[in-house]
Amino acid sequence: MAEENKYFQLEIITPDRVFYKGEASMVEFTSVEGELGVYKHHIPLTTVLAPGIVTITEPAGKKEAAVHAGFVQVLGEKVTFLAEIAEWPEEIDVSRAQAAKARAEERLRSHSAEVDVARAEIALKKALVRLDMKH
Repeated sequence: MAEENKYFQLEIITPDRVFYKGEASMVEFTSVEGELGVYKHHIPLTTVLAPGIVTITEPAGKKEAAVHAGFVQVLGEKVTFLAEIAEWPEEIDVSRAQAAKARAEERLRSHSAEVDVARAEIALKKALVRLDMKH
């Protein structure tokens, strides 16, 4: 008996490019509700992305990317990410991410009335994801 094709179509689209388009047997990512792993024939789902690392399991192995904010739609044989930002590890500027991390931490420490705490926390999370990708 022939093995059923376990691969589904995966697209990661950002406002400026089609970041990834290919076949995957699994994709793992972080939603606002927690970590998710999706295989072919997953129940239909639409969820909100949180900043995190997306792990794509392709026929040739695994790839990782940093993805920041957006939506994921899961439909049986196709998974689509509509992301604000998606970056491969080699696209990440470590010194810029470290500077962003320091700025966000300083804003959170300052307790100033004009600091948008939620925005500073998101900036910190994005910086930490970028730095985690480079280690």
